[in-house]
Amino acid sequence: MELLVPSLEGLDGYADALRRGFWSDNSRREASAREELERIATDPEAFVASLDDPLARGLPIRLPDGSTVPRLPGYRRWIWDGGDYCGFVNFRWQAGTSTLPPYCLGHVGYGVVPWKQQRGYATRALALQLPACRREGLPYVELTTDKDNLASQKVITANGGALVEAFRAERHGKDQLRFRIPLTS
Repeated sequence: MELLVPSLEGLDGYADALRRGFWSDNSRREASAREELERIATDPEAFVASLDDPLARGLPIRLPDGSTVPRLPGYRRWIWDGGDYCGFVNFRWQAGTSTLPPYCLGHVGYGVVPWKQQRGYATRALALQLPACRREGLPYVELTTDKDNLASQKVITANGGALVEAFRAERHGKDQLRFRIPLTS
């Protein structure tokens, strides 16, 4: 298993996952998959380029309520194993600080396609992502998950995450847990 920079060569595998019901934005699920498929069909090169934006040059982010907020520096890496698209890991940050704006619930997000879950992909992908997070100079990364998502909680704790707080995410209307993974020794 490896994390790859999104590319045109892997785009068919990613698009196939979207058509099969996978999505990369948990707060907007089906809408985000539909929008990404439209962007892929319209301009595949621009779509792939938009997934690697460490300077936050891309378009603003659309929230579930339809409003937009400034894009943070960040990028997506695709999880691949044996030529198969398995999922993604996202990383976003604010330069010079470990804090995030209220509309961004965590530095790192990930997802594994349903037909590849329960095989350790998310745990390994998060482990592979942490050194890149460290290179941005952050003392820690925060991740959030639904309170009832035990699988995600196990992924985070397997990578050194400790529970920071339980809270109600107004944007999602769900009970969430915030974890922190230290990046300094």
